[in-house]
Amino acid sequence: MTVFRSRRAALPSTEQPADVVVDGGLIVAVEPYGTVAGDELIDLDTLALLPGLVDTHVHVDEPGRTSWEGFATATRAAAAGGVTTIVDMPLNSIPPTTTVGHLETKRAAAAGSLHVDVGFWGGATGDNVGEFAALHDAGVFGFKAFLAPSGVPEFPHLVGDELERTLAEISRLDSLCVVHAEDPDVLAGSPVPSGRSYAGFLRSRPPEAERTAVARLVETARQTGARVHVLHVSDAEVVPLLDGARRGGVRITAETCPHYLCLAAEDVGDGETAAKCCPPIRDAANRDALWHRLGAGSIELVVSDHSPCPPELKALDTGDFGAAWGGISGLQLGLPAVWTQAWSRGYGLTDLARWMARGPAALVGLGSKGSLDVGKDADLVAFDPDTTFVVDPAELFHRHPVTVYAGRTLRGVVWDTWLRGQRVDGRDPRGRLLERGT
Repeated sequence: MTVFRSRRAALPSTEQPADVVVDGGLIVAVEPYGTVAGDELIDLDTLALLPGLVDTHVHVDEPGRTSWEGFATATRAAAAGGVTTIVDMPLNSIPPTTTVGHLETKRAAAAGSLHVDVGFWGGATGDNVGEFAALHDAGVFGFKAFLAPSGVPEFPHLVGDELERTLAEISRLDSLCVVHAEDPDVLAGSPVPSGRSYAGFLRSRPPEAERTAVARLVETARQTGARVHVLHVSDAEVVPLLDGARRGGVRITAETCPHYLCLAAEDVGDGETAAKCCPPIRDAANRDALWHRLGAGSIELVVSDHSPCPPELKALDTGDFGAAWGGISGLQLGLPAVWTQAWSRGYGLTDLARWMARGPAALVGLGSKGSLDVGKDADLVAFDPDTTFVVDPAELFHRHPVTVYAGRTLRGVVWDTWLRGQRVDGRDPRGRLLERGT
């Protein structure tokens, strides 16, 4: 029996001193500070104790594009950032996770190299609706769909009536559809991105693309009864659409990402293609509005949308936003990025744990994860919330040292991470493959 003792434990309802007692990989008790004698005491003193974060939006890219990332590097970076569970997106790997056979290929690639626990999304590409039931039975946590081009040819977006057919089957299975919601017609009618101007790139992905797509998703979910989730909300003005839909009985949730909460368009210099993502980082007023929506509970969770690539695909040499891959490498830095802004806005560690651990776990039904509660897996993080550091890309564990946070000062340092009570050391992979319902 091991006792994790902290003067700042982020319990589900409050931050307070506590002894968290672990046995057999589970939390077996949460007791008043300093009251439990165990076989081993890990005394964190004033370091905060957080539940291991759950990141349900990670592109690992293996197999097929392992030169972009990979299970060993992604999960090592996750652990270094306080993330103990990830759910891998179905695209950017080859093959994409659109059949059970492809899912098994991905599981085989992951086996034996995981430093944290890993589950999988299935893919919804319009032509594979007949595969959903088998994928659902095989344990995927739901299905990812794009309403606009995905950026990779092997994972097409939904066209015509494919969204309706996709959601009808997902409703029948009582599964979940997570959606990249940008409208392709709005994007097609916007300026083509090119050159070094970030303002020009912003004009190519206007907020109307998100609003139009979310409105369509809401209406289709209403008609089919499907449970849906809006990925990476960057435009705060889509949130009133979500609130109205919920009041009308639509089962819809939403997430945003650390880069939308920590950065603003005003921070992005021309040619800074490390900041390119879709939908884009918008202005500071929009960032403030996102924080308001998150604090009010209208956005339920914060996840990374970690989407790495080799440096040459980010067009770092030319700074051309039209040529650069759209994706942020942020898995290891999401916790301090969000905390930097959360702390400055008066939020606490319990809020952080709700947005980045409990909320994502609830989205995918991971009942064993996400909080410092009796019966949960002892996935734990020692976090110094008061120390700042300057981001050095060379110190990151994901495959390529490229990050939009390079040179920026962030608040909060992860000191240690434990998976089921065992310290993650970066050498001995102890992560497990997860299925829905675990």
